[in-house]
Amino acid sequence: MVRGEWEATVSGTNEPSGATAPTGVIETHALSKRYGKHLAVDRLDLTVPEGSVFGFLGPNGSGKTTTIRMLMGLIEPTSGRAHVLGRPMPRATRTVLPHVGALIEGPALYGFLSGRDNLLRYDSADPAADPRTRRARADAALDRVGLTAAAGKKAKAYSLGMKQRLGLAAALLQPRKLLVLDEPTNGLDPQGMREIRTLVRELAAEGTTVFLSSHLLDEIEQVCTHAAVMTRGRLITQGPVADLAAGARGRLVVTTPDPGDAARVLKERGATDLVVTEDRVTCEPPGQDAELSDLTAALVGAGVRVRGFGLERASLEDVFVALTGEGFDVAG
Repeated sequence: MVRGEWEATVSGTNEPSGATAPTGVIETHALSKRYGKHLAVDRLDLTVPEGSVFGFLGPNGSGKTTTIRMLMGLIEPTSGRAHVLGRPMPRATRTVLPHVGALIEGPALYGFLSGRDNLLRYDSADPAADPRTRRARADAALDRVGLTAAAGKKAKAYSLGMKQRLGLAAALLQPRKLLVLDEPTNGLDPQGMREIRTLVRELAAEGTTVFLSSHLLDEIEQVCTHAAVMTRGRLITQGPVADLAAGARGRLVVTTPDPGDAARVLKERGATDLVVTEDRVTCEPPGQDAELSDLTAALVGAGVRVRGFGLERASLEDVFVALTGEGFDVAG
């Protein structure tokens, strides 16, 4: 399909009368998926802006992968609507998917083939791929994910991290408008994680919208421009990462040679979740109406020698805990 035909097709979404035209690269309205009595995704309203690196966050079992499978047309929603690249899914799967690279639930590889031959096989299944430049595309994708040296090795001999890289290379065989990655750093060591972060930033700079599902909050916070948080199938919040973090109050940090006395005063004033070390106290400050200057005065008035006092910037983990009252694995 040539570019003009693609744009004409996108403009004709064949939506029900009165439906609002989608504005995001991904957009859902009341999207739900039920398996028997289990509601895996519950009326999800999601908007992924064009050009963003969008972190789709939540603990394992929160409904992230089920949502992605609906977005990619792999399963039918029970109710609600989903649009990808301006087209309704799964009805427009054949039109949309050639413009989407995806790595979902780990790569499906031919173990008896080499890494390069796996990519050649994937590329040959793409009707839009030019066979004359197939090997060059495969080699470029292998180089981009750091697998050139292992290109001739059979995939069954790859480590989990190498298989993950090869799946990502398959998603990058062609230029994509949208890249959908489900837990892309599974099995990667810290160096591999850094390389994936760098690659995601490069792709975004080139104009690809990246939709990145993960339960690793710290990883996502370093690379994403926007994020959404899910738990138990429901969307809790979404928006620019900086705005989400700004909406949560950070932890109070007091540096002092009198940590025991400082902790006592802070607790009396309503602080909670106190952590005391040799020269520092961190805690959840009192309610939003409390003045931090009053806490400082109380500490000084009690004879506590205050050497440092302030709020640490809230993280995405702080946002999640503040909204749900629970945490999830941020270390992998």
